[in-house]
Amino acid sequence: MAELKKDLQAVNKGLKALVRKTETLAKKVDKLEKAQAAAKRKTKAKAKTTKKVPAKKKVAAKKKPVAKKKAAPLTATDKIVNIIKRSKKGVDVPTLMKKTGLADKTVRNILFRSSKQGKIKRSGRGVYVAA
Repeated sequence: MAELKKDLQAVNKGLKALVRKTETLAKKVDKLEKAQAAAKRKTKAKAKTTKKVPAKKKVAAKKKPVAKKKAAPLTATDKIVNIIKRSKKGVDVPTLMKKTGLADKTVRNILFRSSKQGKIKRSGRGVYVAA
């Protein structure tokens, strides 16, 4: 029982020490809060007392010249139809392949689609002219 009493007294002493430390910390926090509030009031007062400079008039910005839009690059179909339109006698597939650099299958597909749309006509076997 005596041992228990000593333990309780030690715990009581420790709690009292913690209470004192907590109180000192609370006082320090209050001081800091007051100091910060005072600093805010000073900065607000300075802001109010400083002279306001009249706003400068804005000068209209120079407009940049509008750049002309670049024409979209020609599609493969457009290239082939243009080549055919420029020729008087018509053009065959190997010539179109050389001038455009496209593969045989690609050129033939484009020719088929263009003839279906009525952009070009066949003038003979493998020769195409403008419609």
